[in-house]
Amino acid sequence: MAAYLHYVATAVPEARYDQAEALDIMLGWVGGERRTDRLLRQVYTRSGIDRRYSVVGDFKNGSPSGFYFDGERYLTPSTGTRNERYTRESPVLLTRVARRALRGCPGLSAADVTHVITVSCTGFFAPGPDYLVVRSLGLPVSTRRYHLGFMGCCAALPALRMARDICLADSNSVVLIACLELCSLHLNPTREPDNVVATAVFADGASAAVVSAREPLAKAFRLEAFETAVAPESEQDMTWTIGDAGFEMTLSSYVPVVIEGNLRASVAPLLDRSALPVKDIDLWAVHPGGRAVLDKVEASLELEPDNLAASRSVLRDYGNMSSATLLFIVRRLLEKDPGQGQRALALAFGPGLTVESGVLTVV
Repeated sequence: MAAYLHYVATAVPEARYDQAEALDIMLGWVGGERRTDRLLRQVYTRSGIDRRYSVVGDFKNGSPSGFYFDGERYLTPSTGTRNERYTRESPVLLTRVARRALRGCPGLSAADVTHVITVSCTGFFAPGPDYLVVRSLGLPVSTRRYHLGFMGCCAALPALRMARDICLADSNSVVLIACLELCSLHLNPTREPDNVVATAVFADGASAAVVSAREPLAKAFRLEAFETAVAPESEQDMTWTIGDAGFEMTLSSYVPVVIEGNLRASVAPLLDRSALPVKDIDLWAVHPGGRAVLDKVEASLELEPDNLAASRSVLRDYGNMSSATLLFIVRRLLEKDPGQGQRALALAFGPGLTVESGVLTVV
């Protein structure tokens, strides 16, 4: 028996910010010093990002909502204010992407869903996102629900692993996964270099997937195997904590270096168990923590420049949407109509520094 990733859907908020526009905003917010202005311009223009999306439209159409900007002053919302905005905004995007996934999935519908797994690290409320999906989609109240919270950018892979395990344990199971991240609600710009990098890459978005043991009716991925590893002595290089002015991201400039130095050892157990040398991997779904992260993955694994084309294109078009991003890349791979039997390696990086990986086969 096997478990399959049948379909992936994606969604983003309405407010779109081109990266040049975001740079101008940050120059007004924390700029004014020659050193900071140079750093901002360097980071934003070299980010590999063209545009990002946000649920906050304060800087669009000359009608600020007073969340970050009231027309005259830049504001610093409290954590409570940010979380209230998350609670208000998340239902729209979450239910939209979940419905898209079920409506687009051949042969499966809401009536078939037995389990819901939601993923988010950018807000909290209860009853939570898992409950919201069940109620909004009219699923039975007996639907089994799970929420993976505060795991950061790598969390989509543990969600896929959990869905696979559920389906292998009970072949009648149909699992709906929904990832939602509203990273832009936690902006608190400073002139610190690590903070400048973080504000340059993160964005809002949602993705959803349908997993079951039923034979797919269209091109899909068979979920083969997964692995978790933690890079030694890297715990402080990527952290996500709750402060008085939002959730505080630490994204050290050493993260790409840590990934480069530990990646081969981190994925070796999975590749050995799957009898899959790096040279035999046909498709790559690598979470784009930033352009430097993708560059280091490419160098560490000695990949060809076009191997990470899907990851780079998602980074360019959407930025880093934390846990939601990986499924955007998987969807992009499926849209290219890969050949049956081709094998993919999925990689994502989260606090710890944790490396999550998975092998998928096109069916």
